[in-house]
Amino acid sequence: MNELTRCNLCEWRCGVNRLKGERGVCRAGLPHIAYTMLSKTLHSYSVTMLGCSFRCIYCNAYRISQYPDACWFYRDYVEPAVLADEAMARMMPDTDKISFTGGEPTIHLPYIEEVVREIHESNPDIGVGIATNGFCTPDTLERVMDISTSISFEIKAYDTDVHQMLTGAPSAPVLRNASALARRAREEIRVFRTVVIPGITEHQIAKIAAFLAEIDPSIPYRLIGFRPNFILYYHPGPSRDLMNDLTRQ
Repeated sequence: MNELTRCNLCEWRCGVNRLKGERGVCRAGLPHIAYTMLSKTLHSYSVTMLGCSFRCIYCNAYRISQYPDACWFYRDYVEPAVLADEAMARMMPDTDKISFTGGEPTIHLPYIEEVVREIHESNPDIGVGIATNGFCTPDTLERVMDISTSISFEIKAYDTDVHQMLTGAPSAPVLRNASALARRAREEIRVFRTVVIPGITEHQIAKIAAFLAEIDPSIPYRLIGFRPNFILYYHPGPSRDLMNDLTRQ
């Protein structure tokens, strides 16, 4: 994980030395684990990682994504070999992958790569899932595609003013990476998704759908109903009629 001494994994390219306690936009130092979970329905061992390159005002996991500023307590750093051993010991016979989520897992990519290497020494057939906000550098995306068998990619908004208002970050790098993933690693895409926030992102859905369809009409695109949370706690969620209308479009 030596590259964390000058971290440029996401598009903020802060260049901070995370191993010596310097903090960039994501506020992450060493890769910290929130918790792990065995998902029988997804046949996956899931690892939730702390920290995020976004500051989403509606995040339903803000105590994880805004760590350490959220003043919550989690598991902390776990050596890659230890985490790999734990995962292999707890996997069921039908568990076929290890998944990394967050927060934003790609800000911890060197750590994830080490965990995956350790696991593949025991079982090279174990797949790797990553759920991402897409705000990584092209080099980071290449590495994500190299190790992944399943990628869930969230596009928060199409227009950069809306995206920046929601997340604090521009949309251009996300759309660039979404296009690269869709064109070059279609078989790795589990789903693209967007949270429908009434009055905010509902008018972004058609633009995102058209953007993806122009690349490949078969790309799966999922709409998720907004659940009031964090700074938007008092903002209403979408009605069933709105969700149905958007899916029909």
